[in-house]
Amino acid sequence: MSDVILLSGFALVVVLGVGLMALLFRRQFQASSGQSALDNTLQEQRAAALEQAVGDVAKAQDVLTGRLQVLAETQTNSQTQLMKAFGERLDQITAKMGVSLTESATKTAESLGQINNRLTVIDEAQKNLTELSGQVVGLQDILANKQARGAFGEVQMGDIVRNALPPSAYALQVQLSNGKRADCLIHLPNPPGSIAVDSKFPLESFHLLRKASDEQTRKTAMRAFRQDVRKHIDDIAKRYIVPGETAESALMFLPSEAIYAELHSEFPDIMEHSYKARVWIVSPTTLMATLNTVRAVLKDVKMREQAHLIQSEVGKMMQDVGRLIERVGNLESHFQRTEKDLAEIRTSATKITRRGKLIEGMQLEGSAEEIAPLLTPDEPDDASMISTRPH
Repeated sequence: MSDVILLSGFALVVVLGVGLMALLFRRQFQASSGQSALDNTLQEQRAAALEQAVGDVAKAQDVLTGRLQVLAETQTNSQTQLMKAFGERLDQITAKMGVSLTESATKTAESLGQINNRLTVIDEAQKNLTELSGQVVGLQDILANKQARGAFGEVQMGDIVRNALPPSAYALQVQLSNGKRADCLIHLPNPPGSIAVDSKFPLESFHLLRKASDEQTRKTAMRAFRQDVRKHIDDIAKRYIVPGETAESALMFLPSEAIYAELHSEFPDIMEHSYKARVWIVSPTTLMATLNTVRAVLKDVKMREQAHLIQSEVGKMMQDVGRLIERVGNLESHFQRTEKDLAEIRTSATKITRRGKLIEGMQLEGSAEEIAPLLTPDEPDDASMISTRPH
């Protein structure tokens, strides 16, 4: 394109130069019209030469114009092809970008859907956490009240007992002969007798022990906790161990595994005191294990009570077995007789068949002496003889 512009400029300069030269010569010719004829002839020759030069320039200009047109057409074609290629490339890029944008939009929609589902799950979890927080607050309110805390321990103990023992093996809120009411009384045969279970929950002193920040506060909290638990043990030993009515020991139920573990790890003297007082301290887990042992004992007692009935039933069963053996023997004898009868029937049928074949194949023209041996009845009864005499 720059070459075409340069050629066009050059042609324009040439044309302008030629025009200026012609104009100059004309003015000189007019100024010197009064000169001699020789000068006129010379000027005419110069004018002719100038016209010839102008004609050559015109021809060169025509040639240059043709070449410029060819170059313009070539440039136009090149621009057209370039624009076409550029348009095709742009269409391809547009198509690819459209596909990419569609895929991106699809993936974005899927990601947004997953995020929405996760947000829904998070909302549900948040609701559950809110409900759980409310329940925890409610539980704290319950545990803050001594009476409500005692009822909580009794309910928990009652649920464990109901799940472990049959209804006939226990009773809840039983009043003893001394006027005291036990939370639960487990019925066991003598010895050891019925065992009383009472629920205790020393939560305040335990919380003080947990929240102790220094050694002095911890010692004070340990002293208070030790006094509370010791008092509970002494109360159970005094109220719920009644000679002749209950066993010589009782159970103290702690609804908290943490308090039970704290007693065993940090207060061995309290555990020793409970052993001497015959008050066994149990947690929800150990109470379940104890009740499973009680259930096994009750089952063994029931088995012993029913031992004579079991022996009687076993004796009757042995009599039935004896009669069964006798009847099987009779049936076996019957089968043996039946087998013998069938063998005899088979033997008779074999003889009849063989005699019929002999009679059918013998020749009646023979004498009586020849036929008689063939019809003799003095043959043994043998069921296995099924072959026939040859004709």
